[in-house]
Amino acid sequence: MKKYNYIASAKRTFKIEADAIKGLTNQLDNNFSLLCDEIKNNEGKFVIMGVGKSGHIGQKISATLSSTGTGSVFIHPTEAAHGDMGLIDKKDIVLLISNSGETDEIINILPSLKRLASKVASLTSNKNSSISKSSDIPIIIKTKEACPLDLAPTSSTTAALAFGDALAIALLESKGFTKNDFASSHPAGKLGKKLITQVHHIMHKDLEIPKVKDSTLLSEALLEITNKGLGITLVTNKSKVVGIFTDGDLRRCLNEKIDINSTKIKDVMTKKFKTIDSMTLAIDAAEVMETNKIFTLVVMSGAKNVGVLSMHDLIQARIL
Repeated sequence: MKKYNYIASAKRTFKIEADAIKGLTNQLDNNFSLLCDEIKNNEGKFVIMGVGKSGHIGQKISATLSSTGTGSVFIHPTEAAHGDMGLIDKKDIVLLISNSGETDEIINILPSLKRLASKVASLTSNKNSSISKSSDIPIIIKTKEACPLDLAPTSSTTAALAFGDALAIALLESKGFTKNDFASSHPAGKLGKKLITQVHHIMHKDLEIPKVKDSTLLSEALLEITNKGLGITLVTNKSKVVGIFTDGDLRRCLNEKIDINSTKIKDVMTKKFKTIDSMTLAIDAAEVMETNKIFTLVVMSGAKNVGVLSMHDLIQARIL
């Protein structure tokens, strides 16, 4: 028996679905802009409805919108018919997703939706369908399914998902949605942490900072490095940081056979070192470290040293 070529089948599916997404560019019309304006200026919720695969896509679109500054909820049409319709009021806009435009569960509640909501929009593949013709803002997207039987929703759901992303990003850009806005809706996620965690949140400070005077003997400085466990010590002169001494500096001293009991730290310290402001985002501090191939940064607040940040701190805070 000849072995079936699964990879060829997968590639064919990729091409059909990629073509479906490319085809969306020429299918958008003024109704897309109208929908965006209505959502942007709306004081109520943006409600999305769909059944089956369209319902799954609708839930994802709703979640993407909510996380990018457009308040949205998903309501299943069947649940709406059994009480959840009470969640919809005159300030709300409803988007109905149905590839055929003839989904019974949606058609059954259309009169109520028209009466309760501010506007009813739809995403279908048939402008003459019941749902499209009953909508205030009908959007039509036609695709060729990747399923050879033309039965399983494949390209149509991929296209609907891409449409949802395009809608979310268009609204995000028009509102001037920022990194801080995104972070406020993702406080517990890794993305949120990257966007809100600043250096001063995770740096070592106060007594945790390894620090010696520039007149300190190298042997004594090594004790400070060992005790504080950061692989580095700051070197100060009258409270001003004038240098640092790292593990790399120690290796250089050992290679040069420098006497650690008679050499002062100021004679072997690194005088040019990287600093970062305490209010800088931690993810930006990580980029500074990676670019300069270093593992610690001296943290400053104005002209005052306030801490030390290590690569381990970034990893521990799940910034990296």
